[in-house]
Amino acid sequence: FVAHTLISRFVDHMPYYRQATINARSGVHTPRSTLASITGQAGAALEPLHEAHRRFILSCAVLHADETPVALLDPGAGKTRRAYVWAYARSWHDKVPGVIYEFCPGRGAQYPLAFLGGQNRHGRRWSGTLLTDRYGAYETVVDPRLYPDRLGAACAAHARRNFEELTHDGTSVVGLEAVRRFARIYGVEAQLKELSDDERRAQRQRLAKPLWEELKHWLQLERRLVADGGPTAKAIDYALGHWAALTRHLDDGAVALDNNHLERQIKPWAMGRRAWMFVGSELAGQRAAIVMSLVQSARLNGHDPWAYLRDVLQRLPTQRASQIEDLLPHRWQPASDARP
Repeated sequence: FVAHTLISRFVDHMPYYRQATINARSGVHTPRSTLASITGQAGAALEPLHEAHRRFILSCAVLHADETPVALLDPGAGKTRRAYVWAYARSWHDKVPGVIYEFCPGRGAQYPLAFLGGQNRHGRRWSGTLLTDRYGAYETVVDPRLYPDRLGAACAAHARRNFEELTHDGTSVVGLEAVRRFARIYGVEAQLKELSDDERRAQRQRLAKPLWEELKHWLQLERRLVADGGPTAKAIDYALGHWAALTRHLDDGAVALDNNHLERQIKPWAMGRRAWMFVGSELAGQRAAIVMSLVQSARLNGHDPWAYLRDVLQRLPTQRASQIEDLLPHRWQPASDARP
């Protein structure tokens, strides 16, 4: 029942009042306060597993990062205020997937700095390449003066999106040509998905790098012909201003071309936002992030989320601390008596 309640909330995006109504049809009286309490207690029970999952995520040398707003109830003011869920995923090209969420009251750089400053499975602070959009907080996280062991990579989809917006009325020659050039780059990338990181890097150098060089040269020429301040100039300036980060993937086959992988993992929060309307408290948000991290990672690893949660919640109270990682989504094997 606990697993069912969590899945109804975080996979089916069903608010508590609807769950209560559905349960009542079977003669089960579950007030919203009871369902909320169940969710909170389950989130607290899963916290040690979430911590082990965080160490697993931080053991990947290439991470995706993004954030999305959620409404947080502000009882003193009688309304809601904006909070954020920060998401981090192992590289799209990593063989063992995983995603983790952190519920935070704000959008400042201190939140990703704190998360990435935590220890990984090897007892060290995270280092590697961080793939993001160009939100300024991430620039602090990969500042080479403070973190020489970190690199920033930019999302090609964001750069392309700026040019796509220019094509909406069909009159932007620059926008149409840029989209065509990005399509060629994405066409090459689509052929390289199943390769190893080293093979992918070699093919990117051979096939994609010339396309990027041609794109840069063309953008530089076009920039001289457009006035400052307009949308075309802004689209070109965005691409050229972040060129090193946009082309980081050419030198590292483990780095994805864009951040679309993580944007897909944030989508459940966007769907939940419309259903839940708001999160009741910071603690409720943190425990929701714990459940969502494990559930979405289970789905990434091909598991049925209800079967995973049901089994884990049954085994967790007697699981040895030294064996907690056996219950992580990428390592989980159902108990012999578990039934989907």
